[in-house]
Amino acid sequence: MDKKLILEAIGAVRKTAKKRAFKQTFDLVINLKGINVKTNNIDSFVALPYGRGKRIKICAFVDKELLTVARNAFDKLIAKDQFPEWKTDKKKARSLAKDFDFFVAQADIMPQVAMNFGTVLGPRGKMPNPKMGCIIPSKIEDFTPLIERLRKTVRLITKNEATIKCPIGDEDMKDGEIAENADAVISVLIPLLPQEKMNVKDMSIKLTMSAPIKVRAAPKEK
Repeated sequence: MDKKLILEAIGAVRKTAKKRAFKQTFDLVINLKGINVKTNNIDSFVALPYGRGKRIKICAFVDKELLTVARNAFDKLIAKDQFPEWKTDKKKARSLAKDFDFFVAQADIMPQVAMNFGTVLGPRGKMPNPKMGCIIPSKIEDFTPLIERLRKTVRLITKNEATIKCPIGDEDMKDGEIAENADAVISVLIPLLPQEKMNVKDMSIKLTMSAPIKVRAAPKEK
């Protein structure tokens, strides 16, 4: 995709969108065609070159081996011996799932994590995911590389419809940074499709509360 076309769409969104009382997120919306999402489900992750703009919140599930090193690394820490109180308080668990973007878990307690948090995290697609490195060993000295990567990461998933929507920045970021992020998403997605570019119906860019603006197709060569 020509980044000039992406920049044009970003500019059009900024020009037409109403100002809101909160910082809006730029989203890239990719509609697919000629693909059965039940048999060709897309589920992948992309590290955005310029991050997502907003601060990403990460919660960790750990046992005693990692309590000390993880205590100041994550936004929230839940120790294994605290799991029962979360399982019995469904409202509290649902609030946890809503408030945090990513969850990581110590590998040897994953069965307990699934048993106590699976019903609230699973349907939201927030269970600790090994593809993202969110299943961690019981011996680790520094969580910084993992945290920095997660704070730049977005998920590409079709779920039950032939559409992928993911954040690519916020309205305080530069247009060029948002365009680079969009290009990174497209570069990862296209090779995952059975017929690559032929499976892309159209692409749009929007803000949280704005109408989508299509990224126009490049003119055909004569």
